[in-house]
Amino acid sequence: MKKSLLAMLPFLTACAGEAPQNIGIRDGRLIACPESPNCVSSYESSEEHSIAALDGNLNQIQQVLIAMDGANIVEQSSDYLYAEFTSSLMGYVDDVEFLYDAASNTTQVRSASRVGYSDMGANRSRIEAIRSQL
Repeated sequence: MKKSLLAMLPFLTACAGEAPQNIGIRDGRLIACPESPNCVSSYESSEEHSIAALDGNLNQIQQVLIAMDGANIVEQSSDYLYAEFTSSLMGYVDDVEFLYDAASNTTQVRSASRVGYSDMGANRSRIEAIRSQL
């Protein structure tokens, strides 16, 4: 049994993928979603990728994230928060970014899977779960 688990370890860690190098704030906003359906963003207009911004600030969002399973806050500043979410079963990692807009007291959001094509709605569900906790 131990040997079979050890043999699967490289496969399971491969699900995490490499941390993206292109995320963050670019020209005052979060980057666009790729064409694949495994991303949602409040900056997108297509039905597949669009999701509403969150009502609330980064301190409120941080408190919600701290209570969520699989969440790890990687970076935070006065107007930006970046977290990784790791699935418990397969170890897939999703990158979730929040950009606070003080003028409207809303937070723009982008949530994307690192690997794979479809996420079966996981990123949208995660953001809606965060919204419901705010």
